[in-house]
Amino acid sequence: MAKVKGAVVVDSERCKGCELCVEACPSAVLSLNPGDVNTRGYRYVYVKEQDNCIGCANCGLVCPDGCLTVYKVKVG
Repeated sequence: MAKVKGAVVVDSERCKGCELCVEACPSAVLSLNPGDVNTRGYRYVYVKEQDNCIGCANCGLVCPDGCLTVYKVKVG
């Protein structure tokens, strides 16, 4: 049986930094960007620990603006 890992893609221009996805992630993959802001002036979420992603898609489900896309990738 092939192992599956997750991969998160964040649309940082749409993100308004509500941090719902950060709280919903059981693997602490996401974090709020400490310094940069997007063109709308919001601090946005970024993928801090991609290797820890399990592909559960909790982050994408709770995002009110649809900024996150979660893919499942076969490993090995």
